[in-house]
Amino acid sequence: MATTMSQQDIIKALQEYTSCDVSDALCKLKYRNGGFLPGLTMWSPQRQDGPTKIVGPAYTVKYVPLDDPAPKHPTHYIDSVPAGAVVFVSAPAGTPNAVYGGLMSTRARALGAVGSVIDGRFRDVQEQRALDYPVFARDVGTAPPAPLLKVAGVNVPVRLQQQQQGEEEGGMLLTVRPGDYLIGDANGVVVLPAEEAERALPLMKKQVEADEKLAEAIQGGMGFSEASKKFRS
Repeated sequence: MATTMSQQDIIKALQEYTSCDVSDALCKLKYRNGGFLPGLTMWSPQRQDGPTKIVGPAYTVKYVPLDDPAPKHPTHYIDSVPAGAVVFVSAPAGTPNAVYGGLMSTRARALGAVGSVIDGRFRDVQEQRALDYPVFARDVGTAPPAPLLKVAGVNVPVRLQQQQQGEEEGGMLLTVRPGDYLIGDANGVVVLPAEEAERALPLMKKQVEADEKLAEAIQGGMGFSEASKKFRS
């Protein structure tokens, strides 16, 4: 579809909504799992607490095993992070080593990144929190990636580690592409495909307004079923 909103306009509009709001809209658009990226939770600046929210276009990084035939990326990906981006680092499933650390956040923050999402392990938790820099990840680790992995792609589409059986049928893969919008908060992380943003935003607005009326009604004594039928149907 033709776009009429700029990237900055879309980011500003998305700031008004939670990851759940974005997911609700994507479910209405029949997008798999409502864009939810399972297993990725907030570790910094607090562990699953506080008002932290990140919204921005994805800047993707793909790690592969050392014996993968793909050539190693010639420069360090962290020096090319665009201002306003969310760094999304993809590691092979089951990797025991961390693929992201405190120095990466220090550089990303200096360049204006709004946060990092690590589909794998990260390290230097206290350093990340001291930076007040948002990090979402699958888990923590201590060892660096170099003994096992190399970066083979920057700003390329990456697939989420956690792929469900049968997910490849119909091409419905959980994929993060450069420029797709990532929204992360205490509820989790959602990917909003860039081409769906303008269709999804009005659905978010409609849903939030309906739910506000529903909440007011049930607080006033109306039953949930009745209120839901009245305001959501």
